[in-house]
Amino acid sequence: MNKPQVEVSRVIDARAAVIYGIIADYRNSHPQILPKPEFAEMVVEQGGTGAGTVIRITTQVMGRKQSMRLSVSEPEPGRVIQEEDATVVTTFTVAPLDGDSRSQVTIASTWRKPGFAGWVERRVNPLVTRGLYRRELALLAAEAEKR
Repeated sequence: MNKPQVEVSRVIDARAAVIYGIIADYRNSHPQILPKPEFAEMVVEQGGTGAGTVIRITTQVMGRKQSMRLSVSEPEPGRVIQEEDATVVTTFTVAPLDGDSRSQVTIASTWRKPGFAGWVERRVNPLVTRGLYRRELALLAAEAEKR
């Protein structure tokens, strides 16, 4: 895979298994960590937990509404979960710290749309997405603190 065009990390005061569980639960927990109003809707079409899940996400960013159908895989179960379609790959990586009392969580995305439109997206999307991912990590930290 190409180098991510955007990557945001945060240390969260929660065990890696708790954080990974929140991210992998697309029916209940994951929708709670998506920044609103940019992430307008998330529908689970298949599965619901981890690998094999298929979701449809509707976003509204910079006045543009977009729907994506993403397939979820777990390249490293318990550590790395990935969402992808033909144009974008987003990876969540959870690494335990301090004897697993805290975790470093990284969200990284690579856009792979071809042509001029893809070139523009690879330059514009990171500017917007970086702030969204910071907010998503803050929501994830708040959700993890509840557990």
